[in-house]
Amino acid sequence: MNKGTNSLNLHGIHLKENKHMEGGTVQKHHHQIYQILYVLKDEGKVTLNEKEFDFNQDNVAFITPFSNHSIVANSKMTVLTLEFEVNDLDTEFQEEIINNYFDFSQLIELNLFQAGEIRQLLRKMLYEQSLGNPINRLGMKIYLSELLLILANSQEEPKMLDANTLRAERLRKYIDTHYFEMINTRDISMKLGMSMRHINHIFKEQYNITPIQYLTEVRLELTKKMLLETDKDIASICFEVGFESLATFYRTFKNYTNLSPNRFRAQYKSL
Repeated sequence: MNKGTNSLNLHGIHLKENKHMEGGTVQKHHHQIYQILYVLKDEGKVTLNEKEFDFNQDNVAFITPFSNHSIVANSKMTVLTLEFEVNDLDTEFQEEIINNYFDFSQLIELNLFQAGEIRQLLRKMLYEQSLGNPINRLGMKIYLSELLLILANSQEEPKMLDANTLRAERLRKYIDTHYFEMINTRDISMKLGMSMRHINHIFKEQYNITPIQYLTEVRLELTKKMLLETDKDIASICFEVGFESLATFYRTFKNYTNLSPNRFRAQYKSL
């Protein structure tokens, strides 16, 4: 079949569920819009511009306008299809993200951290779409931008042959970009699908520090920078870098620097 047009809701952004029966086929076709296909369940094959790829759970197919594509389901496959028009994104975002990372159709394989973020954003978009008010349409645009940013960043991931080295690097990068969130050993273990003992081993082997120690170090180094380069209140800094308790923040900072945050700022800011 050849789909030349699509009618989009929510001012050019629409998210829908497509169920494919085992052995089902979506024949080669194209659209005049962008599509992001996310495999929610099971597996199949996707063909993008005559090249066939395995299309498994947590894979993303990014499809540009007028790009031929087709799908074959190996089992009962569920795919979330996000459709949008580039005009829904601001000009700078179009130039920096769409033009630099998504100028052709491609399969994107997500790691567990990225897949978790994508799934959460898709849930939020389904909720906003169900309401359909102007503020919800704005929410759809914001979440679309976040989703595209994650997909763009996924392409910057270094290519590593050793699986444990790659896992450690993914976790380090995740901490570097999510230090402000509540990250605990249980979350890390669930995201990577392995015991925390093994995670500590591979991370320490690579960086000579455990993930939680590294998280604390990232937060405290940023705290030092903010104390010296800004006039932000210490409670605000505590909140910004991800500490939930001011008492814990003070105690951890003093153990790390042998000075309280106030004393550190007073002693080094004038240097």
